[in-house]
Amino acid sequence: MGTDIRRTPLHDVHERLGAKFTDFAGWQMPLRYTGDVAEHTAVRTGAGLFDLTHMGEILLSGPQAGQALDYALVGNASAIGVGRARYTMICDDSGGILDDLIVYRTGEQDYLVVANASNAALVAGELIDRAEDFDTEVRDASTEYALIALQGPRSVGLLAPLTPTDLSTVKYYASYPTTVAGRPALLARTGYTGEDGFELFVAPDDAEAVWAAVAGAGDVLPCGLSCRDSLRLEAGMPLYGNELSTDLTPYAAGLGRVVKLDKPSDFVGRAALQKASAETPARKLVGLVSEGRRAPRHGYPVVDPADGARIGEITSGAPSPTLGHAIAMAYVDADRAVPGSALAVDIRGTITPVDVVELPFYRRSS
Repeated sequence: MGTDIRRTPLHDVHERLGAKFTDFAGWQMPLRYTGDVAEHTAVRTGAGLFDLTHMGEILLSGPQAGQALDYALVGNASAIGVGRARYTMICDDSGGILDDLIVYRTGEQDYLVVANASNAALVAGELIDRAEDFDTEVRDASTEYALIALQGPRSVGLLAPLTPTDLSTVKYYASYPTTVAGRPALLARTGYTGEDGFELFVAPDDAEAVWAAVAGAGDVLPCGLSCRDSLRLEAGMPLYGNELSTDLTPYAAGLGRVVKLDKPSDFVGRAALQKASAETPARKLVGLVSEGRRAPRHGYPVVDPADGARIGEITSGAPSPTLGHAIAMAYVDADRAVPGSALAVDIRGTITPVDVVELPFYRRSS
C-alpha cells in the first residue's frame, strides 16, 4: 500500500469488523464485511451502515453564496430552500460533466456541496475559481467531516431513539442540524441506494461513537462499497466514471432536467448546454436485462443480434440480488434505445441476448 493512501476515522472499526479493503480514489475503504449479497439484502429489507467519509465536502458562505453557485453549477442553487437539498452537476465550458453533486442549503447564506471522492479536489478548485467575483467564502472542508449513511426501510425506527429530531417530519432531500448519540450532526434524508435512509455528517472525532450507537441500535449490518454499487445500479443511479464523464453533457446522460436554462443568471457551460438541449444525442443511456445471472460488465460491447455490429457499450453491470437476474446500464445508438428492443452483449466472446427496459430496475414501495 502506498504511503499516501488515506484512511477514514473509522478504519480501526472496520478492521475489527473484519472488512476487506479496497483502494478507492486515494482512500482505503471497506469493500465488504460479511458478503456482497448479504449486505445488499440487508439494505433492501432492513438496514445497512456505510462509511462514506471519502466523499468531499465544500462549504460556501456569504451574501452571494447562492449566486456564486448559480454561476458555478447547472442548477438553481439560490432557489433551494433553507434546510433542503438538490441533486445537480458542475460542467465545463463545453458542457461536459465534471461531477454530479448534492447541494445542501444549511442557512440563508450557507451551502454544503458534496462531491464524489475522485473529484473532490477538482470540484473544490473549480468552486473557488468560479466564486472569485462573488462576495462568498469557499472552503474545502473535507477533512472536517466524517460521513456515515444508514440506509434501508428500518432506518427511521433505528435512528429515532438516538436523536431529538422527530424523523417523521424530516422530508426527503432535507437536512437538519441536530445531535445523534449526543454528538453534533447534520442529519440529511438522502442516500445512494434507492432506499429510505439518512446520511450523518459528524466531526471525525465523533465518528466512532456515532457509528457504534447506530450499529448497536438493532439489526444493522455494516456494508461496503461493493454492495453500494449493486444497490445504486438497481436504483438506476449514475456513477461518475461509468455513466458520467467530461465527454458527456447532462442531456446525453439523460439528465437534462438538472440543467436550469431558465434561471436568470449566466453559468459556466450555458452556451454549450443550450445547444445540446436542442439536439438529439447520438446515443442514449438505457437499462438492459437478461434472463441469466452472467452479467455484462463495464466496457463490454452491445451488439446488434442480427449481424453483430457494435451499437453501444456497457457502463455498469452486475447480477441483481433483488431481481435474480443480470442487469446493466449502457449507452446505445439512439434508434435502438426504445424499451422492449431486443439487443445483445458480447460477454467475453459469448453473444448474450438482452432486452432494453426503462430505468430504474428497482423502485422501493412508498
